[in-house]
Amino acid sequence: MKQIICLLVTLSFGSIIHAQANEEAAVKATVNQLFTAMKISDAALLTSCFADSALLQTIATNKQGKTVIRNEAIADFAKQIAQLPKGAADERITFGSVQIDGALANVWTPYYFYYNGNFSHCGVNNFVLVKQNNVWKIQYIIDTRKKQGCNM
Repeated sequence: MKQIICLLVTLSFGSIIHAQANEEAAVKATVNQLFTAMKISDAALLTSCFADSALLQTIATNKQGKTVIRNEAIADFAKQIAQLPKGAADERITFGSVQIDGALANVWTPYYFYYNGNFSHCGVNNFVLVKQNNVWKIQYIIDTRKKQGCNM
């Protein structure tokens, strides 16, 4: 009887770990799809990555040296990307961490951004994704941008 219980517990944990790995892969796929859309200048694909009420923000420093937060509408971002030549916007990310709890995911991705093949800036993206109708959508992105201290 102990062996059967141990087997059932092992199978249960195995199923949970497998399900978590599948969810993490799906979250990463949504994030990667965003950067593919940017690279190929596809506004429709880019827009499809976002939830309807998504927010896009950047932490910046103004001329007075104060930290400010800039907001950008997803539609405006998509329009900008669509006007770029294919391959012009190349954001190279690494997945620092992915955390998931039910229908909520948080993803930290350090990045290097290249424009027309030339290094532009680096920073970190922080994504919040929500699973809606069995599909992960980006609800929120906030990022940092800097030109120096980019440990390339």
